Amino acid sequence: MDGFWKNKRVLISGANGFLGSHLSAGALKRGARIIGIIKENPPVSYLKIALKETGSKKARIIKSDIVDFNAMLKVFKKYKPDICLHVAAQPIVGIANKSPLPTFEANIKGTWNILEACRICNIKSTVVASSDKAYGEHKKLPYTEQAPLLALHPYDASKSCTDILARVYAHTYNLNTAVTRCANIYGPGDFNFSRIIPDTLRSIILNKNPIIRSDGTPLRDYIYIEDIVDAYLLLAKKLYQGLIKPGEAFNFGTGKPISVLSLVNKMLSISGRPNLKPEILSKRKIKGEIDRQYLSSAKAKQKLGWQCHYSLDTGLRNTFAWYSKHL
Repeated sequence: MDGFWKNKRVLISGANGFLGSHLSAGALKRGARIIGIIKENPPVSYLKIALKETGSKKARIIKSDIVDFNAMLKVFKKYKPDICLHVAAQPIVGIANKSPLPTFEANIKGTWNILEACRICNIKSTVVASSDKAYGEHKKLPYTEQAPLLALHPYDASKSCTDILARVYAHTYNLNTAVTRCANIYGPGDFNFSRIIPDTLRSIILNKNPIIRSDGTPLRDYIYIEDIVDAYLLLAKKLYQGLIKPGEAFNFGTGKPISVLSLVNKMLSISGRPNLKPEILSKRKIKGEIDRQYLSSAKAKQKLGWQCHYSLDTGLRNTFAWYSKHL
């Protein structure tokens, strides 16, 4: 156990989302106390499973909405967190394209509410989730942190704004804040089945041909959730210790892109289901989808000492085993 985390009060927004659940479990395992903010309380979430495994004595789960500033400030003043991990968001690209306003409200207004509460309460370390999508589309790959944010679609733009707001609060108010720009995160407990990995694994378990909604050619970087938990907690710790300059952004990815079709075929191979074949629905690229995107994590390695520990094959095997047990 890392002694740094013992009894640290860690506020996690979106604590029962896919990333938030794993961050909650990871912080609890390291000895921290959790103040988890959730908007809804679905009957099934990875957070509930994780709390059973880690014990819930050091977790306080609060049902509230990050869009309500007064509610957020009240939570911050009452529980006095040492560290804030802001990962709450509307995370689905398709939903953002169909309903941009709720996405903007949650992802942009929700972020400035959290940041303002952190400023007022003088939080010592705040990590804000941006995304690789904030970069938009660039011809030069992999993306480095120096690449401009060129988002042109609703979800991507909401993350660009999130990113900028976090750095504004760092540079204007000296808020001890850093930004994460992560590749596509996957792993156990992701119940957003519009995403390619959980949807494909569910199809395989149900003995159905997996569906590819695009033409199968988009190139992406997929990173296992445990590597991302390590990244967030390492960054939050170094911020708290004053080892990172406020306002820095960090990429976290494997740097090893793979096409959607190759990814699906890899999952079929790992699961031992050669009888199943991917069904490609589209003969053309989907509007609003970036064609090729992957990250350089050289800065994170140099300044944080962070690197991936899970290969894609290992991560997919772990994820398939989890869904096979829990679906």
